[in-house]
Amino acid sequence: MERCDALAALTETPGMVTRTYLTPQHAAANRLVGSWMQEAGMSVSVDAAGSVIGRYAGRRPDAPSVIVGSHLDSVRNAGRYDGILGVLLGIQAVSDLHAAGRRLPFAIEVVGFGEEEGVRFGTSLIGSHALAGSFDPAWLDIRDEAGLSLAEAMRGFGLDPRTIGQAAHQGGVLAYLEPHIEQGPVLESLGLPVGVVTAICGATRKRFRVEGVAGHAGTVPMGQRRDALAAAAEMVLAIERIALETGVVGTVGRLGVQPDAVNVIPGAAVFTLDLRAEQDAARLAALAAVDRAVAQIAERRGLSWHGETFHQSPSVHCAPHLRSVIAEAIAACGLPVHALASGAGHDAMAIASLAPVAMLFIRCTGGISHNPAEAVLPEDVAVAARVLSGLLERLAAITDFAV
Repeated sequence: MERCDALAALTETPGMVTRTYLTPQHAAANRLVGSWMQEAGMSVSVDAAGSVIGRYAGRRPDAPSVIVGSHLDSVRNAGRYDGILGVLLGIQAVSDLHAAGRRLPFAIEVVGFGEEEGVRFGTSLIGSHALAGSFDPAWLDIRDEAGLSLAEAMRGFGLDPRTIGQAAHQGGVLAYLEPHIEQGPVLESLGLPVGVVTAICGATRKRFRVEGVAGHAGTVPMGQRRDALAAAAEMVLAIERIALETGVVGTVGRLGVQPDAVNVIPGAAVFTLDLRAEQDAARLAALAAVDRAVAQIAERRGLSWHGETFHQSPSVHCAPHLRSVIAEAIAACGLPVHALASGAGHDAMAIASLAPVAMLFIRCTGGISHNPAEAVLPEDVAVAARVLSGLLERLAAITDFAV
C-alpha cells in the first residue's frame, strides 16, 4: 500500500495522479518499480516498448515463464491502484519466494506495461501488444496532442523504434496472470474481497449521426418539426432498453448538437455507443437491434441517419484450467468463490495471443475507478497476495507446469 502511494507521487500534474506513456514520470515509475524488483531477487530490464520486466529464474535456466503483470500508466486524474496493484502483488509474491530461498519449476516474470490506457496516443495496450508480438508498426506514426509521434516519443524515452519487434517474448510462456481491482461494484455488493474472472468482454464502439432540419424555436409548430435531438434522445432510451433486455452493457457517453443554439431546433445530433458483452454473439445481436431501432425512429420522424463503427474487439475468455486453480487458491483462504466477467479492457486481452490468460479481481470501494476516490482495503490486498502465492504454488505442482 505504501508503494502504491509512492507511485502516485510520480505524476505529471501536482495534486492528482496522471502518468502517461513515455513521459519522465513513466521513466521514474519504471526505475522505482525496477528497484523493488531487484530487492525481490529479480533481474530487471526495460524492453523495446518501455515496459519494465523483472525475471525470477526457475530451477532450470531454460525453464519457461509464468508472467504476472499489469500496467503502470494511468488515465488523467486517476486513482492509485488501477494496474499498479497487479504489478506490486507480483513483486510481493516473488519477494516471498526469494526470502524463503525457493525457486519454482518455471521462471516468474513480473511486467509493468505502458500505454494500457491509451491516453497519450489514443491506442491502448501498446506495451502488452509489443510483448505478445502483435505491435502494429503503423502505430509509430500516431501523434499525441502536442503533435509528437510515437516514434519520436520513444526516441525521447531512450528507445529505438526500429527495434520495437525485439519486445516480443522469445521464451515459452505457460500462463499470464493479472491481478486487478474490479473497477465495479459486484464484489463489494457480495461482501467478497476477491473473485475469479471468466472473460474480458468484447466491445463495439459506434458513432451515430442523425440529420433533421434546423429551424426557429418559436415559429415551427411542434407537429411539423424534424428535431434531430428529440430523435437522438429517443434512440438513447431505445439503447438503454435493448441493453436491459439482452443482458449486455450499452453506454451513450457523448452527444453533440448542431447548431447548438438556445433558440434553434437542432438540425443534427451526433452520439456515440459503447456496447460490451461477455459473449460476442450477444453483443452483435444487440448491436443489430440498436441499428433497427435507430432506423425505425428516424423513419417515423422523417430524419436520416448514419452509423460508423470505429472500434471492435472480440471477447477474451480466461483459460478454464487457470480459472480452476485460482478458484482453488481462493477456497484455500476459506472464502467463497465468485466468478464474474470484466467489462473493462486489460493487458490480458493482448497477451491472450501469446499464452493462456487469467485474472484475479480485487474488491474496490464503491466500485469506483479512474477516479481519485479509487480505494481498496489493505486486508483485501493481503488476501489477494495470499491467493496469488497459492496460485503459483498450485501451478508448480501441476504436471504441465512442473517442467
